Amino acid sequence: MLCTLAVRQFAIIEQLEVALGPGLNVVTGETGAGKSILVHALQLVLGGRARPDAVRTGAEEAEIEALFSLDDEPDARARLAAHGLPSDGEVVIRRVLSANGRTRAFVNGRLTTLAQLTSLASGLVDLSSQHEHHTLADATTHLGWLDAFARHEPLVEAARAGWEAAAEADRLRREFGTALAARAEREELVRFQLAEIDRIAPQPGEEAQMRADIERLRHAGALADTTGSVESLLQSGESAIGPQLARAVSELRGAARRDPRLATVADQVESAHRELEDAAHELGRYAAGITLDPEQLERTEARLHALSRLSRRFGGDLDAVLAQRAALSAELALFDDADATVARSERATRAATEVALAAARQLSASRSEAALALGAAITGELHSLAMGGARVEVALLPLTGGEALAAAGVSLGPLGMDRAEFLIAPNPGEDPRPLRRVASGGELSRSLLAIKRVLAGLGPVGTYVFDEVDTGVGGAVADVIGRKLAEVGRHHQVICITHQPQIAAWGTHQFQVAKGVAEGRTVSSIRRLSAPERIDELARMLAGEVVTEAARRAAAELLGRQLGTGSPVHQ
Repeated sequence: MLCTLAVRQFAIIEQLEVALGPGLNVVTGETGAGKSILVHALQLVLGGRARPDAVRTGAEEAEIEALFSLDDEPDARARLAAHGLPSDGEVVIRRVLSANGRTRAFVNGRLTTLAQLTSLASGLVDLSSQHEHHTLADATTHLGWLDAFARHEPLVEAARAGWEAAAEADRLRREFGTALAARAEREELVRFQLAEIDRIAPQPGEEAQMRADIERLRHAGALADTTGSVESLLQSGESAIGPQLARAVSELRGAARRDPRLATVADQVESAHRELEDAAHELGRYAAGITLDPEQLERTEARLHALSRLSRRFGGDLDAVLAQRAALSAELALFDDADATVARSERATRAATEVALAAARQLSASRSEAALALGAAITGELHSLAMGGARVEVALLPLTGGEALAAAGVSLGPLGMDRAEFLIAPNPGEDPRPLRRVASGGELSRSLLAIKRVLAGLGPVGTYVFDEVDTGVGGAVADVIGRKLAEVGRHHQVICITHQPQIAAWGTHQFQVAKGVAEGRTVSSIRRLSAPERIDELARMLAGEVVTEAARRAAAELLGRQLGTGSPVHQ
């Protein structure tokens, strides 16, 4: 919902700020006062094209700022989060226009590109005027509106799930088919690489073990000398430490018989003697077992070289080689079963496609019925809006392009087999044509109002803006338009610029735009009207320049009649 719109140095607006509310917000004022300038300002905030001459004469830049509440806008909150923009349930969009033609855009204080702004602002406001219209005139949204009208959520989800399963099965089928086509050349390579690895037959951790063995074999002589010398020092030499420790233990045991406090020390020395004796025996065995073997060293170095070359060939280390071997073995097994695999994938694709087609056909049949009902409902609304000769058709067309999945001569997509477009024939005898090609601003605005009235409460748009909706209609039709705008306002915020008192009287809130002269410059202002002020404004709209008491009574009666129908006026 649009909470606040602030405009500075834009066209004839020097500075103004307006706080809008829920329900139907009507904007009134004399012709040329600047009502449509507010719509233009809002267009710019939403990413519209800027013109340098829109900057107020004498100013260096214009600025438009809009505050939106996102309490009921989960899609908008998700888009902000996706762009890394902070949000506490609100978004502030600011557009700055320089007199030299440059523009800047900010979202929640962060500088953003125009493309990002357009994406982020998408769905916040749907604007209907002669040359500017957004969501409902975009044919890519029409299928979603039709499904929302028909409550197709379960059928759409079934069609989506069927299409995803069929698309995945088809992807695997194509991959297997491609692999089979390149089978001979690829299989030869896989078998060659497996043979290369298996010829060397590496084992996990073998490289580290080989390096340790080489280090030992290269220094076998020095290791034998060192271990033999230390063993002699500990146990077998003339002055070995071991026998001396044995004598020390014996003497301490004798002393401990005289003083038991020495028993602990005797135990410690005896323990040390046993450990030293064990170490000496281990060194003796090591020294006796080591031999100088240049041939073994040569064989081990050759093995390590082969392992290193294999590691470089297949990824950098032995673990990568072993992983590659597992992958090659699995691929070879797939080649061995390629024909059966392709046959299974083709059967799976056919089965999944049949399921997807069945779900899509069921959805399409329901859409066909719903399209007739939706077209009739919108046509009925148009008849009450002084477009009695108009008719709307919801065309259901075959899906083309995009992510279509070709199956049995039918294109399927995530939303089934259809696309939709709202078509309108404004006058009898005319062929229906797309909404975007409706030439008259009033006809377009009323057409979109009729659609929004039928679809009220179904769409994601938070705010609807209507300009020129009352073009070419009289009082009775204007009253109907006002009532329908108020009905849409029960589900969405609506902003309507109008010259018709019958429409203005339906407003939940009414704002008056006025034009004046200050210091020789034309300025535009806007203010929210109280209930008595609304009567005065409605009387002016009814009577023109000279407002009579009769006009005021008529305005009060008009406003009171709308109040009596449950359209409250907030003070």
